[in-house]
Amino acid sequence: MNAPLHREIPPSALLDTDQALAQVSAQWDNDIVRQLTDYITIPAKSPAFDADWAAHGYIETVVRNAADWVLAQNVPGLTLEIVRLQRPDGTPRTPVLFFEISPTKVDTGQTVLMYGHLDKQPEFNGWRNDLGPWTPKYEDGKLYGRGGADDGYAVYAAIAAVQALKTQNVPHPRIVGLIETCEESGSYDLLPYIDALRAPDNNRLGDVGLVVCLDSGAGNYDQLWLTTSLRGMASGTLKVEILTEGIHSGDASGLVPSSFRILRHVLDRLEDSATGRLLPASFHCEVPPDRLAQARATAAILGPELFKRFPWAHYDCGGSTTFALPTTTDPLQALLNRTWIPTLSVTGADGFPAMKDAGNVLRPWTAFKLSLRLPPLVNAAAAVQELKALLEDNAPYQAKVTFESAGGATGWNAPTSTPWFEQALNAASQAHFGASCGHIGQGGTIPLMNMLSEGFPKAQMMVCGVLGPRSNAHGPNEFLHVPYARKLTAAVAQVIAQMP
Repeated sequence: MNAPLHREIPPSALLDTDQALAQVSAQWDNDIVRQLTDYITIPAKSPAFDADWAAHGYIETVVRNAADWVLAQNVPGLTLEIVRLQRPDGTPRTPVLFFEISPTKVDTGQTVLMYGHLDKQPEFNGWRNDLGPWTPKYEDGKLYGRGGADDGYAVYAAIAAVQALKTQNVPHPRIVGLIETCEESGSYDLLPYIDALRAPDNNRLGDVGLVVCLDSGAGNYDQLWLTTSLRGMASGTLKVEILTEGIHSGDASGLVPSSFRILRHVLDRLEDSATGRLLPASFHCEVPPDRLAQARATAAILGPELFKRFPWAHYDCGGSTTFALPTTTDPLQALLNRTWIPTLSVTGADGFPAMKDAGNVLRPWTAFKLSLRLPPLVNAAAAVQELKALLEDNAPYQAKVTFESAGGATGWNAPTSTPWFEQALNAASQAHFGASCGHIGQGGTIPLMNMLSEGFPKAQMMVCGVLGPRSNAHGPNEFLHVPYARKLTAAVAQVIAQMP
């Protein structure tokens, strides 16, 4: 006679970890890699980088392909819908793929929410000669191409993890999947979907007790990594106009101030260009003691690899190779710099002719696209307001200085892990990697995490991903580390199996 499903079973007895890894590995090798190879060929750029995304149909294609694949898996108890909403002006919002899987253990009302996204960053340049953003290549366990690791794999890995549970008849709670297509644009379409899915009269998300977000990074490929914090972001375009048209530099320079110099002057209010330190105190915050302790432990694990992982410029100097240097070679400070210290990056520029077309002309205007990464505990909306005032007020030479905000997203600091969650993470990491789970903050932004933390304050957050050393999401030669993805998929299945 079968034991009642509510009987407490030791976590190690719930799932045969070797069988689970073998199953998901076979699925990755025989199917998922092929699915992602096809996915990479489709330039499903996020709306911020493709204003005509609806007409082009690429996002629609990747969503339909993913939906067809999920349905073809015939997962018992699964239902799926491509949810579509419109804006007040009648234009479509980017679609969301939503699936539900019925619970197979005594229903406590708790739900596991699995998250990913299918939209992509733009091409960027500098790809290896035999690679390209839309021309996938699989070699040495790495699948190259835009979006495979960030974050096309997520929906496929999520279903594979559930199938590992189903194969072994391991009881699981109710599971829902939320796969969006606006993440790389700041997830501005996502909140209306969450509101719709949480409608009081038909709450389809349920009471979320565990979030599995498969859109983050890994400190190395040797253990499971839990993301403990995410930076926020404030972005926009800073433009300085001094003339209405270009003027011969021999005639005007020295009398007409350079728009580029004015822009540098304005940025000096924000950043110490010698050190990179952001000057407004309100853009900084105290690092919580538990995050500092975790950073010390992670720095001891990763050491110099924290900065050696990047493709530094280098040159020959007297027979030896000289490499460009990071801002710090101290592993702990390196971790804090990329996770808890605000940082300014200029990610684009306009108003400049191409070098081959650049005559002796004083340009009428200069514009920079700014990306300001904020510490996890700094409010992004307040930072955007302060940034605009700081840059626009009291313009040098009464030039026309404007900062057009592209929005902001507040960062995220994970809730304290409960004992079952911490034990499950370590057990999964030991089972599949032979090492304890690592804890690491990430410098990127996932706007959904704050929404979920506010909506489900008691939920445990398994924020993880395949973006390890040199995977280079957003840049050239992005790759998905397939051996790591296999183990991560099996680890996700094990953590879900151990959920109380």
